Parts: sequence; C-alpha cells; structure tokens
Amino acid sequence: MSIGIERVEYVLHLADNALILGQRLGEWCGHGPVLEQDIAMTNIALDYIGRARMLYQYAAGICSPESTEDQLAFMRNEWEYRNLLLVERPNGDFAHTVARQFFLEAFQMDYFKALQHSGDATLSAIAEKSIKETAYHFKWASEWVIRLGDGTEISHHRMQEAVDALWPFTGELFCEAPCESWMRKSFDCPDPAAMRSGWSARLQSVFAAAGLEIPTGNWMQEGGKTGRHTEHMGYILAEMQYMQRAYPGMEW
Repeated sequence: MSIGIERVEYVLHLADNALILGQRLGEWCGHGPVLEQDIAMTNIALDYIGRARMLYQYAAGICSPESTEDQLAFMRNEWEYRNLLLVERPNGDFAHTVARQFFLEAFQMDYFKALQHSGDATLSAIAEKSIKETAYHFKWASEWVIRLGDGTEISHHRMQEAVDALWPFTGELFCEAPCESWMRKSFDCPDPAAMRSGWSARLQSVFAAAGLEIPTGNWMQEGGKTGRHTEHMGYILAEMQYMQRAYPGMEW
C-alpha cells in the first residue's frame, strides 16, 4: 500500500462514517417519535452530511485526478467503503438509534479533540469544526439514554436491549486499521485505542444516571474499516446510490 493510498483511505474512513450515519439518521425524517426530535435527528444528519462533504472533497483532492466528492460518495462498491460496522446498523426503534449515536459520540469526543493536533492541516481544521458538533450530538444522545433508561419499565427495557444488541459493534472503535497506524506515525493522528478510557468513563457516568448496565461481553465484530461489512450495507448503498448510478454525473 502506497503512502498516497493510506492517506486517502484514512480520510475515506472518516468520510464514510459521516456519510453512512447521516444516511441512517436521515431515514428518521418524518418518522420521529415527536416533532422536536424528528427535527433534531434531521439536523444531526445534516451535520454529518456536511462533514462527509468536506472529507470527500479533501480525499478527491489527494486521490486520482478524475475523482470527485460525488464519485467517492456514490460510485464505489460496498467493499471499498471503510466505515465502522456500528454506523451501518439499522435504526431499529428509537432506543437503538439513541444507543448507536451515544456509543459513537462518546468515542468521537476525544478523537476529534486529538485530531485537532494532527500534522495534517486540513484534517485538523475539519476536526476543529467537528468537535463543536460532536459536543451537541453527545449531549443529545446522553440525555435520551438517561430519559429512556430512567423512564418507564418499558423504556428502560428497550434502552437496555438496544445497548446489549449494539455492544458487540463497539470494539471496532478501538481497533487500529493500517491506514490509521500510518497516519498516526506520519501525521500524529489519534490512536483509537487511546480513546477507550475516556469512552468508558462517559459510559459509566451516563449509564449510572440511567440505571443501565454496561454489557460484559468481550466478543466483538469488526471488518468495516477494511471493507468487510454487514448484510445491511448493500441495502443502504442501493438506496443512497440509485440516482447517481442511474444518471451518472447528474447535478441538482
């Protein structure tokens, strides 16, 4: 793997995380449990799509001359995406969406803070903007984890069930892919394993307030960072990519 490919794959990993999660959250538009939260999730989705655009534009600039942000977002095959398995998980009920968001934002709080100090000036600038958004996203997800966990018997059960179901997909957050290792050594980008202590502390604090138990299982799923995805990824891409594949090069 050349230096150029490693750098591009790192940027694509961040971009793909943002795009796929933005797509997932966008699926809630018009279907939220209450109007206020419908709008909140749509706004968070737009934050992620905006972040994805900045990252794809950067990736296109350091990739092949024919690459564009649209080509990278909509014209790659499933195995070429580098997003975490966690972000491609189905929305499920509202508790599952909240748990997925909480697990990711609890990780990204420290990750983007560290990425601000990267030797890659573009990534540092994107991280500076992203950490502001992440602070709000984490607050939103944390409040809902507590509200559902410490709510009714039914809401507590559903929140705990969602946490348990998504737990096996959290381990990949801390696994270092080859491109991450190279970027850490070459541009002082974050070591994902170093984020675990802060992530665990946030979980313990919020789960204690919510009356939820942190799962104890150690077996974890992984593969998204290297292009091995769940069965759900193909369905996301089929819907997300349809227009660009049907009408290549189209513009709004």
